[in-house]
Amino acid sequence: MQQKKRGAMRLLTLMLMVSLLLNACSSGSGNESNDPQGTADNGASASEDVTLKMLLIGSKPADYDEVFGEVNQLLKEKINTTIETEFLDWSDWSSKYPLKFAARDDFDLVFTANWAFYHNQAMNGGFYELTDELLQTNAPMTWEAMPKVSWEQAKIKDKLYMVPNNNQEITDKVVMIREDLRKKYNLEPVTNAETFAAYTKAIAKNEPGMSGFATAAGGGYKWHELDNMLLEQQNEWKLIDPNMPFAFKLDDATGKVFNVYDTPEFTELLLYYKDLADSGVWSKNVVNSKNEVWQDVKAGKAASLKGNLGSLGFQFVEAQRDLPDVEMSIVDLTPNQKKTASISTQNGMAVHATSKHVERSLKVIDLLQNDKEIHDLTMYGIAGSHYEPIDEDKYKPGPNRDKYTGFSNWGWNSPLNRTETSYPEEAEAMEKSWEEKVYHYPLETFVFDDQKVKNELANIGNVMVRYGVPLEYGLIADPQQGQAELINQLNTAGIEKVQAELQSQIDTFLEKN
Repeated sequence: MQQKKRGAMRLLTLMLMVSLLLNACSSGSGNESNDPQGTADNGASASEDVTLKMLLIGSKPADYDEVFGEVNQLLKEKINTTIETEFLDWSDWSSKYPLKFAARDDFDLVFTANWAFYHNQAMNGGFYELTDELLQTNAPMTWEAMPKVSWEQAKIKDKLYMVPNNNQEITDKVVMIREDLRKKYNLEPVTNAETFAAYTKAIAKNEPGMSGFATAAGGGYKWHELDNMLLEQQNEWKLIDPNMPFAFKLDDATGKVFNVYDTPEFTELLLYYKDLADSGVWSKNVVNSKNEVWQDVKAGKAASLKGNLGSLGFQFVEAQRDLPDVEMSIVDLTPNQKKTASISTQNGMAVHATSKHVERSLKVIDLLQNDKEIHDLTMYGIAGSHYEPIDEDKYKPGPNRDKYTGFSNWGWNSPLNRTETSYPEEAEAMEKSWEEKVYHYPLETFVFDDQKVKNELANIGNVMVRYGVPLEYGLIADPQQGQAELINQLNTAGIEKVQAELQSQIDTFLEKN
């Protein structure tokens, strides 16, 4: 009898040990496996106080601590969470950003975008995979408000790694000019490439110490800043990626890609740029310049700059405030061409793959996008200091506006965004006219997987900087010879292999869609 009891006790003990072992295995202490279910926030219950680390692009605003002090009070009340933010300055973010992932630094939330390493870091395991279940449970407001197409646009190989911003933006670029100087020299209204050239050359000739166009080609830029308008938009092309010279025609259903450097349109544009350079429209030292182009315009060192409509609209307002004797004008150099809208990955937020608080991170993103009080604070600062709220959707700048600006809070753009009351009417009118011209093309959501051609792309990028930049800024005496040398160097770098891989992926994408 005693032997039977001892046997039963041993069996019970063994069962308890197995049960404890299974429980331990199912409640691991890290996200190293990147479990897509995210069923546990690594033991952090809703009652546990959690501090998340957030990584953003841009300079730290002077009043960040004051603003996020209030943000953290609200987050503490709502989800028992606070945030600490690290900022990567605009001057060196592109080099520091990937290093943060390579070193597996400790952070939870991070800004990302299709222009800011989203695809690369997703493919390299830098972001936590976000499933429908995770989002529905931890970001229900965002899940409900976000159009389905936005989620689909953010997927890479049918998997999601970011919460995209919920705010469609037309991506066409425009220029802002000194309208007072145009009138001073009795120049034609600027409406296209030809009238823009006449304007910039007249300024360079007649205004001592002022360039016609603000440029900053230094820092590894691979394209001329006017290419967006005069190469892409003018010809209704779409570049696949700024790191390689391939494009397709918007209305080409077959998605045939071509090397833009090897086209008659590029040849003609080089002559245009050479004329501007020879006329002193920008500095001969442009390839080394890292100037802040808007600051050059504000300081009277340049008479025009390029940008997206939203950014230039706010700079227009800033000029009205800070430069009362200056008249600005926003100009579309390609008014009759098709317009393209950004896909949802233009801005967004992701969760670091090593985060120990995935669920809490998603709850924060949910509030940043959809909680009116938190959204207003993080986007505009403190009411009465950094901005004055007008109704539910507009605002006026406050006396301390400049102390809370200039960083990537657009990662949580949403329908709650406000419009500044002084936003220029011409920009609003332009936006409305563009809405009727937005063109949705078959490759709108295509993303190139560069895993098989990384070395070739690195070589191509180096060639573009070394040979393409000086050529496009008119610094090569013989543009035709310079173009031939650029193409030759690209061939040596392996451009044919990249083009073949790119075309193969596009063909497969179109077959499936």
